[in-house]
Formats: sequence, C-alpha cells, structure tokens
Amino acid sequence: MKKSGSYVSKTIRELPFSGIRRFFDLASEVKDIISLGVGEPDFFSPAKIRESAIYYLQNFKTLYSSNQGMTPLREEICAYVKRRFDLEYDQATQVLVTVGSSEAIDLALRAIVNPGEEVLVVEPCFVPYKPCVTMAGGVPVTITTKNENNFKVTPEELLENITEKTKAIIISFPGNPTGAIMEKEDIEKIAPILIEKDIIIITDEVYAELTYGGKKHYSMAQAPGLYDRTIFINGFSKSYAMTGWRLGYAAGPPEIISAMLKIHQYIVMCAPSIAQYAGIEALRSCDADVAEMREEYDMRRKFMLKGFREIGLSCFEALGAFYLFPSIQSSGMTSEEFCQKLLAEEKVALVPGSAFGDCGEGFVRCSYACSMENLETALERIEIFLKNIK
Repeated sequence: MKKSGSYVSKTIRELPFSGIRRFFDLASEVKDIISLGVGEPDFFSPAKIRESAIYYLQNFKTLYSSNQGMTPLREEICAYVKRRFDLEYDQATQVLVTVGSSEAIDLALRAIVNPGEEVLVVEPCFVPYKPCVTMAGGVPVTITTKNENNFKVTPEELLENITEKTKAIIISFPGNPTGAIMEKEDIEKIAPILIEKDIIIITDEVYAELTYGGKKHYSMAQAPGLYDRTIFINGFSKSYAMTGWRLGYAAGPPEIISAMLKIHQYIVMCAPSIAQYAGIEALRSCDADVAEMREEYDMRRKFMLKGFREIGLSCFEALGAFYLFPSIQSSGMTSEEFCQKLLAEEKVALVPGSAFGDCGEGFVRCSYACSMENLETALERIEIFLKNIK
C-alpha cells in the first residue's frame, strides 16, 4: 500500500485550494447572510438570449459543433471585436470558442509555456491565474500593484520583474478583485517594454463592457506593436449575465490559436452548442441590455463607494467591473480576521483581499452585483461592526 496522497501528482498536491471557495464554504454555513462576495451578475440572462436557446433546444440543435466553435458565432465575435475595439481577426484562423474565458486562459498558457519559463502575473488578481501557470509547467512571477497607483501596472514594476526566463504576462483590466482599469496612456507606457523584451500578452478582458465615469475600455491588443503578440480573451459571463452558460473565446495569432485548438480538441471537444446559439443572439441584439446593466452597476458603485468612505473605510474609486476594494487596515485586523468576524457578528460576507495574492492583504473585495436593498443593509451592518471593534 502506498503512502496516503502518493497517487496524486506532486504539482497538484502542492497547489492550494482557492481562498475564495474556502471562505464561501464558511459563509454557506451561516443563515440569513447578505453576500457581497460572489462575482456574478444578479441579473437574469436577457430575454432574447433565453428565447434563442429555447428555440434551438426545441428544434433539436443539440449536437456537437465544430471543435473551433460555430462559424456564425466566430463571425459575430469578429464583428463585435471590430465594432467595439477596432480589432480585426479572421474567424477561420484567429478565433477559438471556449468553455468560458477560464478555459481560454488555461489553453493559452499550455499552448505557449515550456517547463521552467516564467509568466508574469499582475496581482491582486483572479485566483486561478497562478495555479494555471503552475499546471502548465511554468513559474508564476508576481507583479505587485499598489493602492496609491490605483492598482495599475507601472513601467517600473514591470521592468523589475522581467528576467531572461520571462515568456508571457497575464493581465486583466478592468480587474478582479480591485475594479481597477488601465487607460490608453497607461497601456502605451508599458507596451514598448513588452515589445523590447519579446513578451507574449494574455489579456483577460471579460469585464471590458463594464467601465464607468465616461471611461472607454482600451484593449491591450489595440496598443501599437502589441496586436501580433497578444492573446485576447473575453467571454459572455459578466457582460451578458451568462455565467452558467460557460461560453468564452480567444482571438490572436494564428499559430497560437491553432495550438490552443489542438489542446481544446482533446480535453473538451467543443463548447456547449446551445450556449453558442445563445451567444450569437447576445452579440447580435443585446447591446441595449448590456448598457442597462452597466448603468445599474454604476449607480450601485457610486452608492457603495460613498458609503464605505462615510463609515471610515478608505477606498480608491474603482472604474470597472463590479467590485470595490476598500482598505480595512484601520481595523487592526488581517483581511481574513475581518471577514470572519464580520460574517459571524453581522452576517455580511466579503472576500479577504489576501485570497487574491499577498499584496491584497489589508483589503477586502466587495461585489456590488446584488440589489440596492441588500447593499444598503450590508453597509449598515458593516458600520455597526466597525463601531463595535473600536
């Protein structure tokens, strides 16, 4: 009999479980909580999307699609990306439909990373990035962004983390958990470094439609010199409230997309056919729905930002996604302690900033993708909590 655990690969055995999931497991045991922890729209998928899926289900369109994704969907993706970001891709060679944007990230890493090569990961960040680098055989190297810079990547931070082994960078703006954005001038400051150092960019732009304050999203692939070295990743979960449909895509250089397709063929074959039909409808006719949801998120964002500041939690003005990242350093507690005590005493669930990387310590993630009623009540409870710990 082998020792316990020895059947599991060393790489997987040493990977930590998600800090978010661990905290959600704690929260699930508490009755009558208000959760500001889930990064999921509280809207239903728009009616046109649901009706399209029902139509195709009733008409027996439930077979496999091509591995690369349905041609009409790839065409709509190209039309959307051209319309929205002025980026041109060939649907036949440069676009791959995936099972959510998360699969696209995994495929991109496995397609480009050789064992031991380094991948820069901008933190605080979406939890799976670093584990995906590790599972691809790479070495994740953290770029630590700072509150005083509104969590943007600076040229100095980028340069100090590049080595001869650096192969790629994973970058995501608007960002999870911070809600930070990188504007055109910010991206164009770091673009020459990425070109000079011959670094591949994996850009996760799943929150691209959710920017506020009159800011227009600028894609990494739009910056001069970056198009040919960028894997552009997006999806339907956040913009179209389609989290459970599991539909995403990647666009980029033909050689890399072909390599990603090869892996995709072996592990999932294709994205769900009904979700693909729904995605076509989303891209064709749901711009107004996206705008309506964005307006509602912006109202909530402003309410929570003002509220946090009024109850004594400093918070930079996040201009993207549907998260705020207030500092809880004034409480004297770690982010883990703060969230556990808040949950136990006031039944409000936030996510410890440390779940998103070491530099997230001292902060908590608040999702405002829930009703105004719940946001108002949650803010009242957090204020009571802060008063009680002083």
